[in-house]
Amino acid sequence: MVVDTSAAVAVLLSEPGSGDLVDCLEGAAGRLMSAAARVELGIVIEARLGAAGADALSRFLRDAEIEIVAVDSDAADRALSAWRRYGKGRHRGALNFGDCFSYALAERTGLPLLCTGNDFAATDLDVIRPDTTPEPPS
Repeated sequence: MVVDTSAAVAVLLSEPGSGDLVDCLEGAAGRLMSAAARVELGIVIEARLGAAGADALSRFLRDAEIEIVAVDSDAADRALSAWRRYGKGRHRGALNFGDCFSYALAERTGLPLLCTGNDFAATDLDVIRPDTTPEPPS
């Protein structure tokens, strides 16, 4: 699976539903994160938790065995395409910079994206959002 910043932040800050996210991470055969999303994650966590956040983030990435995938020209092109289709101010998905790189990696690999919130649900990706309850059939 591809891990979006939103899912990692929820786990690191012990937000409601973080236990379900941990279960998803533990059940995955592999876990990937874009290097650009990794930078975004570091900024968010260190801004909220300071230096202790940097240590917690390093432990989380190591313990969850999340592989950081480098951004190459294909990833950059896919991220820009994602912004054109689903970017903030352009589409209800409202993907931000880091989201576009998570999208690009999930699109490229064909793996589902672990995330929170509704932004990726408005895209064409296969998303895993344990913070939502499936709607009853109509």
